[in-house]
Amino acid sequence: MRRALRWLMALCVVVATSTAAFAADLRPLVQALGSGGYSGTEKALEQLSETGDTAAVPVIEALQAGDLHVRKSDNAVVIARKSGDAFALSDPLSGEALGQAAAADLTRIRINNSLRRAISASLGALTLMSPDAGVRRSAADAVFKSRDANALPTLQKAIDKEQDKGVRAAMEQARAAILLTGEAASKMTDAEIQSATDTLAARGDRDALVLLNMVAGSGASDVTKRSAAAAVSTLEQKLAFWAALQNLWYGLSLGSVLLLAAIGLAVTFGVMGVINMAHGEMVMIGAYTTFLVQEFFRAHAPGLFDLSILVALPAAFIVSGGVGIIIERSVIRWLYGRPLETLLATWGLSLALQQAVRSIFGPTNREVGAPSWMSGAFELGGLTITYGRLWIVIFAFAVFAALLVALKRTWFGLSIRAVTQNRPMANAMGIRTARVDALTFGLGSGIAGLAGVALSQIDNVSPNLGQGYIIDSFMVVVFGGVGNLWGTLVGALTLGSINKFLEPYAGAVLGKILVLIFIILFIQRRPRGLFALKGRAVEA
Repeated sequence: MRRALRWLMALCVVVATSTAAFAADLRPLVQALGSGGYSGTEKALEQLSETGDTAAVPVIEALQAGDLHVRKSDNAVVIARKSGDAFALSDPLSGEALGQAAAADLTRIRINNSLRRAISASLGALTLMSPDAGVRRSAADAVFKSRDANALPTLQKAIDKEQDKGVRAAMEQARAAILLTGEAASKMTDAEIQSATDTLAARGDRDALVLLNMVAGSGASDVTKRSAAAAVSTLEQKLAFWAALQNLWYGLSLGSVLLLAAIGLAVTFGVMGVINMAHGEMVMIGAYTTFLVQEFFRAHAPGLFDLSILVALPAAFIVSGGVGIIIERSVIRWLYGRPLETLLATWGLSLALQQAVRSIFGPTNREVGAPSWMSGAFELGGLTITYGRLWIVIFAFAVFAALLVALKRTWFGLSIRAVTQNRPMANAMGIRTARVDALTFGLGSGIAGLAGVALSQIDNVSPNLGQGYIIDSFMVVVFGGVGNLWGTLVGALTLGSINKFLEPYAGAVLGKILVLIFIILFIQRRPRGLFALKGRAVEA
């Protein structure tokens, strides 16, 4: 036991001695940062970077932040941070507290643009040796962007030691960027040049394309230019492919939003034949219900905030559906078969609901937070997919599937289809058509409330939220086929994709105008939309 303790104590002494030795080696270089003006600071910075010692990282970060000072009393370089009327001092290497000093007792080590670039390169080089793979990856990306030749020796050492394949690839890309853009390019063999350009092309992003274009148009040798030009051509084709897939994903994402906003309208307008201009306000009510639920969780159960969105879903469905039933029972029931009067009445209701929300919540946007499991993004090949959009796509298809099951497999769905196809016969068979109308309108409004929950995660929650989607919702329903849910699905995804593919070329506004023109021309050829459905709305 005693022998083990002696070994442990000896080990601690060795570690402490090694640490002190490293600090002693770095101390003169840290001290040199405060002398010799900009050129002296830059020379000391290069020497710190060349040591490869990560203990220098806090020193360089303090220099970058403007916290590195020279104490006038003994010319010692210290880290000084504002603390009340004075500055709290600490040792730049050990972090040991050194008391306080007045501003008059300190001289800040100033930096210029050249030093800022050198600092970024030094930090990138030093953090290449970090034990954290994420830090090493970020450092490799920083060196790739700075292309500082001074980082090349440290970068080569890091590549030799690196075990993580992804981090190693990022380091090799940074090395290729330095070699192709520096003086070393003139000394490289044809095989080395080809390998470097292939490495950059494998990176597959816009940064690599810009760099390769720069190399292809520079004063480099003909071999380097040809190799870079070939890599540019390959990379442009690859980026065009991934850009098309990215637009397709954006179209699917927008289409899922349109599907959520339009699927409730497909029930009220398509099945019941009611032109409900207040449908957008049902979406808005769902969004504000989400806001209220989140405020309750923030006040009473902040630790359960990630569950608030799951509580908001049934709450929004019930609130919006209840408002829809009230509207149907008080206004819509008297206007069946009179579409123009229904349009005017529901338009007036939409204005009243907007003003009511402004009076209660105010005209400004309300903050609706995203749970942690809906935050962030991930890379899939060349695609960037946000978790929030992904969950909305999944949710939209889940709502669509649930509505299909409800309409095809339940008594309520059978009653809706019976009333839609032949109201007098359904009434004669004992189906209470007035109740079915109210519940159907409530169902469509409730689904609009669910759309509001989803839209609160990607759009501003304000009294005008629903107005941005009402026209698009009508276009989706008419284009897909009045009263046909499958038509609504196809219409939403088609219009969403067309919008996103047109935007890069025509802009958002002109793209929507072109889509509207396309729908008008399409309806001239197929007045009942993609999928015609017989029923009250069509036969009327």
